[in-house]
Amino acid sequence: MLGGNMTDNRIQKIAVIGGGTAGWIAAATLAKVFRGSGMVITLVESNEVGTIGVGESTIPPIVSFNRWLGIDEAQFLKETNATIKLGIAFPDWRHIGHDYFHPFGPIGAPLDMVAFHHFWLRLRREGDTTDLTEYSLNTIAARMGRSPQPAGGPNNPAARLAYAYHFDASLYATFLRRRAEADGVKRMEGKIVDVRLRGEDGFVDGVTLADGRELDADFFIDCTGFRGLLIEGALKAGYEDWRQWLPCDRAVAVACEGDGKLQPFTRATAREAGWQWRIPLQHRTGNGYVYCSRHISDDAATADLMSRLEGRAVAEPRVLNFTSGRRRKFFYKNCLALGLAGGFIEPLESTSIHMIQSGVSRLMGCFPDRRFDPRDADEYNRLTAMEYEQTRDFIVLHYKLTSRRDTALWRECEAMAIPDSLAYKWEQFRAAGRVVVTNDELFTPQSWIAVALGQGLMPQRYDALADLPDSRNVRDQLANLRQLVNRTSQTLMSHRDFLPRSGS
Repeated sequence: MLGGNMTDNRIQKIAVIGGGTAGWIAAATLAKVFRGSGMVITLVESNEVGTIGVGESTIPPIVSFNRWLGIDEAQFLKETNATIKLGIAFPDWRHIGHDYFHPFGPIGAPLDMVAFHHFWLRLRREGDTTDLTEYSLNTIAARMGRSPQPAGGPNNPAARLAYAYHFDASLYATFLRRRAEADGVKRMEGKIVDVRLRGEDGFVDGVTLADGRELDADFFIDCTGFRGLLIEGALKAGYEDWRQWLPCDRAVAVACEGDGKLQPFTRATAREAGWQWRIPLQHRTGNGYVYCSRHISDDAATADLMSRLEGRAVAEPRVLNFTSGRRRKFFYKNCLALGLAGGFIEPLESTSIHMIQSGVSRLMGCFPDRRFDPRDADEYNRLTAMEYEQTRDFIVLHYKLTSRRDTALWRECEAMAIPDSLAYKWEQFRAAGRVVVTNDELFTPQSWIAVALGQGLMPQRYDALADLPDSRNVRDQLANLRQLVNRTSQTLMSHRDFLPRSGS
């Protein structure tokens, strides 16, 4: 009897409202999950509505996500003009002239069950000046212009080379669209002019297109960007504004000719009123200036960015407005907001595309039926809010840690209060080098260590257990680790040779 009720109440029609990266990630995922089930999935998008193209840099979970979708990596790299990303370089964040690197993957290795950075801190106290990232395979490989490649086995250090991608977001959306349509997703071209709500419960009943066509569904996925056409425009789910912690609210973006170096990392350089990204693709370089509009005008920010390009601009710069924050409810009634419709955390650590992928993946653990038990939405919203807030805290860390006082923005960051959740982590690390991160957080202890130590948050003490081994033994083990990292880096293929070039 229970099985019959569940079957009777199954979601039968899903409408994805909006295309772009968010819409086609959702459509491709749903098509794979519901393949052969009879589920009708329709995506509505308008060629008149532009997409936001700032999300061309990603983090390592995209590699496993693409594999789950069954995407051939070589084909993906070729068709999206992609390059490999081993981490992010952060020039001028601690102070002008200082540069540190946030690598993907481990830094060093635990010794006697004590986290590696405690031994590094011990040797530093004893006068050793070796930089922490000398123990990071990702950092050394990035500096050498190397790439991942099949390793000889799990004991080979190269097997731990975590990586992500830089790619053309519009080409990625096109790539996913082709897969989704092959799996049965129906696409409707047109601009939505009305969202109809059911009178009895306020649920979304359907949408009307400019040409009069109507589309109804049981479940709606809102991928309409910052507008939040369904989740906010129709359902008024509300938005939590985080500008008191993340002051930047504008970005100007432009592509330029590449320099041919194809560096396997993103560069995020602190500037007077924000920071500038540099993302190397096979066919061009993506550039942008993320800034606070209270401290610089759009025209001045645009001129600043254009004057710092490393090649000839190949498009007109575009200014984008945003408010860092999140939807108060991501899953509300029979609507789920993904991508920019659900929230936006400025792109300093390249999390935007991940939030889309994790959002639609999380839905599979809270998938509703047509009764829409509110407990499904409650759990989805709890988990998603947690991920957004943990990610927010990691980004805020960069701003709060800077020692720069040369402009109004950085002086403002010095004085700003931080979320209590970050303040607790900050004090635990500052006191004892202790990293307070749960197992399911997006950014691992290695990321927190790289940024905290990279920007100069030195703990007052280290783990007392790090003092137990003989000092000479610790020095020898760390020296061996450095040698292993360097030897392994030398064996990796060059980034350029790894890539199946788009023009080939």
